[in-house]
Amino acid sequence: MMSLLWRSAVLLLVLLLAPWIGDLCAMAGWPLPPLRVPYGGAIVDNLLSVTAVCIAALALRRAWQPGLPRLIGLHWNGLRWMAGGVATFEPRALLMLALLFPLAEEIVFRGFGYAFARGLGWPAGLAVLVQALAFGAVHWLGAGGGAGEALLIFAITAVGGALFAVADACDGRAIWSGWVLHASLNAAWSVFDVSGSAASGLAGIALRIGAVLLAIMLLRRFVRAQQMPVAG
Repeated sequence: MMSLLWRSAVLLLVLLLAPWIGDLCAMAGWPLPPLRVPYGGAIVDNLLSVTAVCIAALALRRAWQPGLPRLIGLHWNGLRWMAGGVATFEPRALLMLALLFPLAEEIVFRGFGYAFARGLGWPAGLAVLVQALAFGAVHWLGAGGGAGEALLIFAITAVGGALFAVADACDGRAIWSGWVLHASLNAAWSVFDVSGSAASGLAGIALRIGAVLLAIMLLRRFVRAQQMPVAG
């Protein structure tokens, strides 16, 4: 049987490489043809990364652990409260950029990188930190790497990744609360002319982080209220 150290090493390797499977295949001389639809390349990349972490989670799980949905935070908690929508002049962009792509990122980073790591026995702080740094690194590389705006994007997305994981921790490690926060932030870029990247100025950054902290506080209050015994 694999030890915790080996499981953790494989988890970290998969977490770091899963978002880059398409690029790695291209570097190896086996480029994957994109889907002939808008966002086709990104759709393929996200499907590959989600598939990779699902396979890894099944391979790394212990016999006594629950099935895949609960392992990576896809269980039901709170999902029934999350109906709603946002109007936009570009529904396809909203669907992809504000809903589906964030969902894929939440499955990879918060589902596999946080919830599954916690199930392996990682301390909460370590699981939050590692997936947040990996999440920030993906966006940093996507912005071209280096310093300046790319480094600011790394910092913002890493903090966001940590806060999304905290929100999930408040909801029994289900990813849906973090996904709604993530999707709502991305929706602002699709619906409003906010910025071309996560680095949208100090005021915008402060407002987004403040909104996430407020959401976490309200979620904690809601969960506590649900757990309180009913008198009578």
